[in-house]
Formats: sequence, C-alpha cells, structure tokens
Amino acid sequence: MRGEGEIVLAEPRGFCAGVDRAIDIVEKALLKFGAPIYVRHEIVHNTYVVNDLKSRGAIFIEELDEVPAGATLVFSAHGVSQAVQKEAQARGFRIFDATCPLVTKVHVEVAKLHKEGFEFIMIGHKGHPEVEGTMGQLDSGIHLVEDVEDVAKLQLPQTDKIAVVTQTTLSVDDAAEITAAVKARFPQVRQPKQQDICYATQNRQDAVKVLSPQVDVVIVVGSPTSSNSNRLRELAHKLGTDSYMVDSAAELQPEWFANARRVGLTAGASAPDVLVQAVIARIKELGAISVRKMDGIEETIKFPLPKGLRLEESPE
Repeated sequence: MRGEGEIVLAEPRGFCAGVDRAIDIVEKALLKFGAPIYVRHEIVHNTYVVNDLKSRGAIFIEELDEVPAGATLVFSAHGVSQAVQKEAQARGFRIFDATCPLVTKVHVEVAKLHKEGFEFIMIGHKGHPEVEGTMGQLDSGIHLVEDVEDVAKLQLPQTDKIAVVTQTTLSVDDAAEITAAVKARFPQVRQPKQQDICYATQNRQDAVKVLSPQVDVVIVVGSPTSSNSNRLRELAHKLGTDSYMVDSAAELQPEWFANARRVGLTAGASAPDVLVQAVIARIKELGAISVRKMDGIEETIKFPLPKGLRLEESPE
C-alpha cells in the first residue's frame, strides 16, 4: 500500500436482523433439543456460518426425505414454497421457520392479492432459494423477470389485476429500472406500498455509494452464493472503483492493494463480524496503518424468535 494506508469501514455492514434471527433459531434449537438439528438449505448464504453450525450438530439438507421421522427441522432465512411446508407438516417434523419476516411479508402479500384475482410479475434471480420460495406460494400465475429484456417477452393481458413483487436482496437501482419497464408495459400494474427490497440491502448499498468515491479499492466480505453481497461488489464496480469479494481473509491478494492509499471495506448481510476483523488484520499486514468508520445509519431492528424456542420453555 502507498503512504499512510487507511481502511474505511462502511456503515452499516454485516449481519442484518433477519440473519441474526435465523442463526439464533438454529443455535437455540440445538441447545433445547440437542443435535442433530436439520436445516433445509443453507440457513444463510455464508460459508463460515454454515460450517460453524455444522460443527455444532446442524445438518444441512436440500430434500425432506433426507430428514428422519420425528426430527427437528428449520427452514432457512430465504423462505420455502407451500409444497415444502405441506410436505414437512405431513412428515410430522418439529418445524421452526427461520424465514426472514421481510420475506414472509412478500409471501403474505402474494397470498392476499392472489385471492383477489391478481397475477404476479416477480423481479429476481432464477434459481435463488428466496425466488423459489416466493414463486412457490402459488401453483401458477407468477412470472419471473430477471432483466428489462424479460419484461418485453411477458405474455400477459393489459389488466389492473397484475402486481409486481421483488426478491428482497436485489440491486436497488436494477430493481427500479426493471420496475419502470414493467410499468411502461403494464401501466395499471400494482406496486407494493413499500418496496420489497429490505432495509438492510438498501442501507448497505447506500453506504457503498458513499464509500466508493472515497477509496481506491473496495473489499466486500461475503460468500459467492450471497445475492446481497454480490450486489455490493457490482455496485462499487459500477461506480468506477476496483472491487473484490472474499469469503475469508485468506482470499485477499496483495496486488489488489499495491497502489491503494485507502481501502473501503464492507460486508454482506450474512457475513459475520469475525470475518471482517480477520480481513482488517490482513490488510494491516499488507500496509494499512489506520481504520476509520464511516458515518452511517444505525440499525436497531430486532425480530422475535418463533414460539417454542425460548430457552425457559421446557421441551415438548
């Protein structure tokens, strides 16, 4: 690094309330019912978190037939389809739902408007578990678009019974562009009263917009499967700053910092602070002298745990 190298920390960064709650649910279930606890899909998209929970007795599965009868099952923070919910109930598992309440809000809206005769356009990434969960709230009548080109291909009638919903972890700017294309094609489309993109995704993207122009390189701590972490790296890149995403400090490359005076550092909503601290330590080894925290929004949102997981309650 050049000169008096500085690390600038984005604010806010790292864990959001939905991720905190999801991890807490698995930890409390392990304490209360003992290992193993089965979790459908990665509880959150972070390698460190998943490996840590595995070491304590969580078993991550994709198909419910991998779960033995009578076991305790946790649904991941991304949410699940109606079909998965019904199958899990039919198999008689003890179920705890770690779906982020902000994703559940989208599910509730879809169910409500479906009863009123609406069809849906969903903006999101094909194959992402949150998208599969939301689209799986209905048997039909929900159409996925990933970009503006997809909007042009939609085969839907011009009616006031079309509503738009979005994956909660998208790029705010991309989602706005695609929503505008939907509105141009279907002027009567119903949009959510409050956008579906979650507060944590919005806040972390807003922080990167402030951070990027101040630094020579941006490092995002996050796993490759994490949608919101990928969006942070892309956003810094679009703003003209070299940007890299790492799952751990071991992935940092010295050449990234060779000509940098200031390094911006942020973390996706599923990345724990222990990884951020390890990255700070490594960048200091590569020449950073000081660490400065940016001014930013302080997040105080907390989501309650589901019934049956407070430790003072006795096991069933």
